Amino acid sequence: MNAPAKEPILDIAHFGRMELMTPKLDRSLWYFKDVLGMEVVATAGDSVFLRAYGDYATSTLKLTAAKDAGPGCISWRAVSPQALERRVKALEAAGLGIGWADGDVGRGKVYRFRDPEGHLMDVYYEEQKYEAPDHLRSTLKNLPQKYTGRGVGVRRLDHLALMAKDVGKNREFAMDLLGFRLREQVIYNNGQTEIGSWMSCSAVHHEMAYVADIKQGNSRLHHFSFWIDNREDVLRAADILRENEVFIEAGPSKHNNSQAFYLYSYEPGGNRVEIYSGSYLVLAPDFEPVTWNEEERGPGVYWGSALPPSFIEYGTPNIAAPVAAGAEKTPVFDPQ
Repeated sequence: MNAPAKEPILDIAHFGRMELMTPKLDRSLWYFKDVLGMEVVATAGDSVFLRAYGDYATSTLKLTAAKDAGPGCISWRAVSPQALERRVKALEAAGLGIGWADGDVGRGKVYRFRDPEGHLMDVYYEEQKYEAPDHLRSTLKNLPQKYTGRGVGVRRLDHLALMAKDVGKNREFAMDLLGFRLREQVIYNNGQTEIGSWMSCSAVHHEMAYVADIKQGNSRLHHFSFWIDNREDVLRAADILRENEVFIEAGPSKHNNSQAFYLYSYEPGGNRVEIYSGSYLVLAPDFEPVTWNEEERGPGVYWGSALPPSFIEYGTPNIAAPVAAGAEKTPVFDPQ
């Protein structure tokens, strides 16, 4: 019988909200509202707050006008007020805390911090449940909002992938201070080089991944993802994106890592967005992480077209730096 090496930290409930910085707020809003089918719930200053129809919170995406594309604040919801206080103490003790701040649309107070790479994050508990207006109320009592049939019709916020100069250091931070459980890894050079690690605080396969930034940038976003119900919806999304002249970078194809069916595109501000379905749940408390090497990983897909060079090099904010010494040199794709 397998037993956990140490008592797990169960203080984080799930990925709460993604803030996305965009130099083209109006066009980014068009992409998420009209092409992906999300609903606008509020505006405040230079930010617009949106939600997918299956999200139970008032808002799960915050678009903020900025000079450059990239991640804003990444939010994690605690399971209780007591859990929130425990994570705050741990983050402060590790020297990564910034401090308390007032919450914005749909949330109470938040505690802000940074991961070792410098990505801005917060943790919170108080959250306003979404109450649909009459024209968006579903006849299905357990669905927070009716499916409108507009655009792709993304159902919920799913996960994100962050770029890091040191994947291992950031993975350890997520596991030791936030309680993430490791699901899968990609490790090259006979176990010496950690290329990527996929982790979750829930039964979902992964809610956050750290992947190597071969340009050695700072605090960059690789992508974030929305869930839709099935593979046919991913194929339908490809048609909708192309009809709206949205560039598709990769897919539809199937990942080997996670087993998911996917499609990657760029929203008009330059950030990479994944449409995602399939994958598998992890319910076993003694689940053993899966590790892939160079040969097993192959082109990064189980079947379908190989991931392009841009998938390895491009992140937001975009930088023109060359790849790090020793990394495979591939051409840079700039969607701007």
